[in-house]
Amino acid sequence: MKHQRYYLMLLLCLGLLQPIKSQRLLTQADVGKLAESMAGSYNSAKQSEKDTSYYNIVLHMVPIWPNEKNGKYLYVEQAMATQMDKPYRQRVYHLQLADDSTITSTVFEISSASTFINAWKLPHVLEQLTSDSLISRQGCAIYLRKNEDGNFVGSTKAKECLSTLRGAAYATSEVVIYKSKMVSWDRGWNAEDKQVWGAVKAGYQFIKE
Repeated sequence: MKHQRYYLMLLLCLGLLQPIKSQRLLTQADVGKLAESMAGSYNSAKQSEKDTSYYNIVLHMVPIWPNEKNGKYLYVEQAMATQMDKPYRQRVYHLQLADDSTITSTVFEISSASTFINAWKLPHVLEQLTSDSLISRQGCAIYLRKNEDGNFVGSTKAKECLSTLRGAAYATSEVVIYKSKMVSWDRGWNAEDKQVWGAVKAGYQFIKE
């Protein structure tokens, strides 16, 4: 109950999120539709031009392992627009139906991730990525629900996503997924619940190219 209350408060209070008007029941088909919506190339160029406290970040998400029966998988690569060959984040997201109102996006790191730099545009390289190279980020899954507008809204749970980056004790992630854009707010917090990294004002606005 404590985690559930925390989750609902995040959805209602976070500046980047629009309140969920009502929850829609989900099916396996929604998992596929969500994966299709997420797949593509994005950037935050417009936001960085309006507010210099934000960087122009490029985000690529590519479907992988189409024959897997336990949900949908995406290879994710994120980099500064000025350093495309030096991505600061490479992940695999696993989307699956948790219950009739929630889809989970489980997050995995990749061992020897440098091998797959720019793999989003190199299918022959991406084909070499196998499940045994994945490292689960325990507690960092995103729990997504669909509102009446058809958008997916979600977050991590409480303080479960542990992090030591830049003095953090844990990290939180909130996201809204639209058909043509994504708003994502990743932040790190120390043991006193003070923010130590991530955007301060609101989430990054990624526009699909």
